[in-house]
Amino acid sequence: MQLVDLPGNPIPDGATVGACRVPGGSHIRFAYWKASATPLKGTITLLQGRAEFIEKYFETIEDLRARGYAVVTFDWRGQGGSDRLLTNPRRGHIDDFSDYLSDLETILSEISLAELPGPHYALAHSTGGAVLLYGAERLRTRFERAVLTSPLIGLGKVGWPPAIISPLSHALSSIGLGTAFVPGGKPSIREPFKGNFLTSDERRFSRTFEILDASPVLEIGAPTIDWLAAACRVIKRFNAPDFGPSLNLPVLMIAAGEDRIVSTRATEHFSRRTRSARFVELPGARHEILMEKDFHRDQALTAMDAFFAAR
Repeated sequence: MQLVDLPGNPIPDGATVGACRVPGGSHIRFAYWKASATPLKGTITLLQGRAEFIEKYFETIEDLRARGYAVVTFDWRGQGGSDRLLTNPRRGHIDDFSDYLSDLETILSEISLAELPGPHYALAHSTGGAVLLYGAERLRTRFERAVLTSPLIGLGKVGWPPAIISPLSHALSSIGLGTAFVPGGKPSIREPFKGNFLTSDERRFSRTFEILDASPVLEIGAPTIDWLAAACRVIKRFNAPDFGPSLNLPVLMIAAGEDRIVSTRATEHFSRRTRSARFVELPGARHEILMEKDFHRDQALTAMDAFFAAR
């Protein structure tokens, strides 16, 4: 297992890179770094979003290390440098989010908790945030606190009408179409900067595709129908009346004011009924907060600093 090194996106010094075998037999790629500054503050396990990969977070990893944190991150099964689950490597597939939780628990037991110092924190984006919430009952003794950027608690305003997404995806899955792309889905995530829903920062937007140009094997395209059905199931679980009040892990939810991928209002509603959750909205920011312009990104990192320091 290797990392992609580019002049405009160099590998942070001191990387340890490898692969873990997860339940089901797949191998997932991981990397970790020790802190680059003192005082040492512990370890952050960084949970990526759907279709992302380790290299996309090099800048953020450097920022966290400079704050005194060791950092662990990994590619979920089915994306980035990890094993694919289907013959077509561009289909973003999962059967159930419990598989993602198995990935995280493997990384925690074999890398984060085994190799790096506590206290342990999580920084999770989008799908990564959904995985962390999904497994919060099992993870609350592993992490002191967690920061979630644009967590997948509700779907945004793209694609199908929200009311039909869950029944339609489950119906299509039940007739054997679960491994197909969602209707209209493409084998690539590439799109023009103008009009994109991810970030208003053109340099960081372009950097993602420069990495994929250098290593096309890291890319996946649209999700499969089964992936979407699995996401709908965890969203339904998050909306159960007893889910939020039972959450014991302290979490800070940082939402983007201009998010079209996930629902900022769903995140706000969840945080209001969850005693252990705090909510911050960044007006003007798009979905990928850690890939946004410095103004938005710095706000998020400052909020993270304060939240982790308050333990």
